[in-house]
Amino acid sequence: MNIRQLIPIFDNSVSTWALEARLLRWLTLIWLFVGLIMLFSASYPVADERQGDGLYYFKRQVLWVLASLIIFNIIANLPLRKILGLSHWFLLLFLLLIFVTLIPGLGKKAFDAARWIALGPIPIQPSELIKPFLVLQSARIFGQWERLSWGVRLSWLGVFCLVLLGILAQPNLSTTALCGMTIWLIALAAGIPYKYLGGTAIGGVLLAILSISIKEYQRKRVMSFLNPWADATGDGYQLVQSLLAVGSGNTWGAGFGLSQQKLFYLPIQDTDFIFAVFAEEFGFVGSILLLALLAVFATLGLIVALKAKNSVHRLVAMGVTVVMVGQSLLHIGVATGSLPTTGLPLPMFSYGGNSMIASLVSAGLLIRVARESSEAEIVPLRHGKLENRRTRRM
Repeated sequence: MNIRQLIPIFDNSVSTWALEARLLRWLTLIWLFVGLIMLFSASYPVADERQGDGLYYFKRQVLWVLASLIIFNIIANLPLRKILGLSHWFLLLFLLLIFVTLIPGLGKKAFDAARWIALGPIPIQPSELIKPFLVLQSARIFGQWERLSWGVRLSWLGVFCLVLLGILAQPNLSTTALCGMTIWLIALAAGIPYKYLGGTAIGGVLLAILSISIKEYQRKRVMSFLNPWADATGDGYQLVQSLLAVGSGNTWGAGFGLSQQKLFYLPIQDTDFIFAVFAEEFGFVGSILLLALLAVFATLGLIVALKAKNSVHRLVAMGVTVVMVGQSLLHIGVATGSLPTTGLPLPMFSYGGNSMIASLVSAGLLIRVARESSEAEIVPLRHGKLENRRTRRM
């Protein structure tokens, strides 16, 4: 792999890719470009106030994008069997780091949640970085479910439960819910018996209710979501300001860079509520175009999954689509008051290097599945009784 292949823009071999892979690549780059432009606008006032440089967050994000694009193109050009062969090691590494964040003095807090680890000047958020590897390993386990012993099944189900419990303990209910739904939907697509899926779904709902009951701030978020105007200067403040931003956009928007709510009215406008700034500046039309982009991405992801001959590859495509599009819709739902306020970033829009890496790794995986849609090689589990072999084409 030479230097020209490391940067997707200069990779001439792209012309030989499958149509879906090429479309997904361009759609990802468009999504990324629009996200950078939006971050420039949303982050400028707060960066100027806090750092004395309006471009501070934008410049840092560009550096993360460049690093992420290199990883993105490596993933898109690396055989999926090799990536699957390493997925469990990355999953276990980030699981360990999730629990490290819970150790007092090591985990860095943000909004009363310990979600970060400082690796020198670089902040690491393992709950974000684990998402693509959770998709890979879930697809690998459920895609080979019938050929695994119960010992292997229960071991990995235990690991998945530890991931969810670790993220929930930070506490980070929104990411826990997203990861849990992703695993559950992958299992559903794999044809896992309904009696197992039903019990798991009930358990997940009860766990969420328990978390909301114990954590007062989560309970207040749910109550303020039901009627944010009842306490517009308190618990409902974030949602009220977000709704004002979205409503102020009207049909065509106030214009790029002209949002008023980002001027220290709307909190965390460069991360958790960046869609509200987008809706204010580009209006209803711009919001519909963004939803159309997500719909096209989801459609291509479904086409890639349906064309995949290998069951594990199919589940990877479906899992990545759920994570990318599902997280985007959850973010938009929060900003528009359709869902309780949570802390989910908008993929490739929100500020943050961990989210950017996770998003582009996920997109790279989907493109790789599209490129290998005619292949059917599965990586056997080292802890199971599977042998190295090729599965029959479906």
